[in-house]
Amino acid sequence: HMMGSHGPTYFKRYPKKFKQFSPTCDRSDIQNCSAEELVNTYDNTIAYSDFINAQAIEQLKALPANIDKQLLYVSDHGESLGENGAYLHGFPYAFAPTTQTHVPLYIWADEHNQRITAKCLNNLNSTLAQSHDAIFHTLLNLTGVVSKTYQTSEDLLASCQTINHSEAKI
Repeated sequence: HMMGSHGPTYFKRYPKKFKQFSPTCDRSDIQNCSAEELVNTYDNTIAYSDFINAQAIEQLKALPANIDKQLLYVSDHGESLGENGAYLHGFPYAFAPTTQTHVPLYIWADEHNQRITAKCLNNLNSTLAQSHDAIFHTLLNLTGVVSKTYQTSEDLLASCQTINHSEAKI
């Protein structure tokens, strides 16, 4: 779990050496920052998250080839940066702007992975809208856990499935 890109103190979410975009909003009353400052500060948090994820992938690559390696990254929610006067997150889902409900998700797997192949990942429809509800079932598939609770319809990687969940005993 990462600290991520949570406001209002975005400037506290990355080390100073990751300040790639400026000017920045280095205060908690973000409604008093310019749109450019706020977006730059948020973008710095994203750049830092990308760096951390890249480091995690490099550590996974360093593991022995006989170990299946994959990484799934998903944000818990999006952030509003002043669009239509909305800031931060936490709106009820029915009223939340898409900046809060549409979040990034990516899956990395090394080329020797037995459960999922790069070809299958590349063939997935990247524009397909999904829900956080799919994470549980996707992780069951990714990690090789066989369970009767698994639902193919909720697995982002169902088309890449290599496990027979219909024979599950748990």
